[in-house]
Amino acid sequence: MQVFLLKSKIHRATVTDGNVDYEGSLTIAADLMKAAGLRPYERILCSNLANGNRFETYVITGKRGSGEIVLNGAAAHLGKKGERLTIMSFAAISKKKAEKWKPQVIVLGPGNRIVAKRGI
Repeated sequence: MQVFLLKSKIHRATVTDGNVDYEGSLTIAADLMKAAGLRPYERILCSNLANGNRFETYVITGKRGSGEIVLNGAAAHLGKKGERLTIMSFAAISKKKAEKWKPQVIVLGPGNRIVAKRGI
């Protein structure tokens, strides 16, 4: 049997921009993706701490070190520059591995810089 558990999480990511004309996705700076264990095109669930909106999309790689978190396409209507997001991905884990499973979690502060890491 497998269970779906949190794999990766970026907590308190600040939206840096939005682009409704893009075809869709969430741009995340490459260094933040790596620290959280996210891959390009990986399916993610986002929650907006300002308005409660929750939405699914996928990750595209942004410029390393830029701190960018950009809502693209329809997702750009679900948040504004300066609002904070929680970005999550999930994985199917065997029941045996699940007993000791720890997700990769990063917490961001000003400028979308990493202030804490857990499970890494």
